[in-house]
Amino acid sequence: MHRTAEDDAWAHKVRWEGAVSPVGNRKDISVTSDTVRRAAGRGDFGPDIAPESWAATLTPRLAQFVAVARHEHVTRAALELGVPQSTLSRAIARLEDDLGVDLFARRGRTVSLTPAGLTFLASVERALASVEQAAETVRADADPATGKVAFGFLHTLGSETVPGLIRSFRADHPQVRFSLVQTYGEAMIERLRAGDLDLCLISPVPDAPDLAARRLDEQRLRLVVPEEHPLARRRRVRLAEAAEEPFITLEPGYGMRRIFDALCAEAGFRPRIAFEGEEAETLRGLVAAGLGVALLPPPAVPRPGVRELTVTEPRAVREIGVAWVEGRPETPPVTAFRKFLLGRRGRLLA
Repeated sequence: MHRTAEDDAWAHKVRWEGAVSPVGNRKDISVTSDTVRRAAGRGDFGPDIAPESWAATLTPRLAQFVAVARHEHVTRAALELGVPQSTLSRAIARLEDDLGVDLFARRGRTVSLTPAGLTFLASVERALASVEQAAETVRADADPATGKVAFGFLHTLGSETVPGLIRSFRADHPQVRFSLVQTYGEAMIERLRAGDLDLCLISPVPDAPDLAARRLDEQRLRLVVPEEHPLARRRRVRLAEAAEEPFITLEPGYGMRRIFDALCAEAGFRPRIAFEGEEAETLRGLVAAGLGVALLPPPAVPRPGVRELTVTEPRAVREIGVAWVEGRPETPPVTAFRKFLLGRRGRLLA
């Protein structure tokens, strides 16, 4: 095979022909051949470029360094990586030049790891193992049968609705895993945009250019009053009839709070707020204690001490929908669960 002057120059510098001396013997290196082959890639890395960081400069050559140390022989390492021996020799020499230290000691036709090389090798093995683990994790999360769905939902849907949905979905996808987040609307949208969530059940249904959302169902809201309240003998009530009552409601930022404020405005009054909380069932308990009234979705289980009245005017409902980031690539499990939710349109809360 024809050798260039550059090849001869690099070969003179590194002397990679022959076996590594016993001083450099390393039989306990844990990085696998597949790890090295995937991380190393193929071909030369081109001329040196002034780095913005050590990671950007060194990363492409780390797996090659490990392969040579692991095999104790550049030819066998080159065969494993599927790269020419001259390419591997140049890459290792360039790695040493970039670091400014000798990683291997050369004695004639043999080489061995220097103390700096041994120190560097231990850290590089851990780094490559972390990369391998990260790759396996994301591959596992995307597996159609056993992958993961990061799913967010409102507190008021957590006791019955969401467990029922997951149970039904897993009847056909028994090994799909879920990472669940239960929180209020604005926080859920933030986590959706940040990539922490794949999908979320939310109310009101968001209208934003970067989000895709579909209405799935609606839920009638009720005026909740203490059982001894004068309105407790009624089944139906206009919201305006409670205009003078102290209201117990969710904090600003919750979707139900925005709906509540809008309905009160539509009914022609500004509510007097006695307490702002974070959880609907806590609000029901405070209503039972006589601290005020509340406008809430129906409970999963009837609560003693309160009466739940149908609001006839204005039309008091909240829409519930599924949202995701428009255009973001989906893994097969996420796509399957999104299609499942869309298939429950009109009967999500059944």
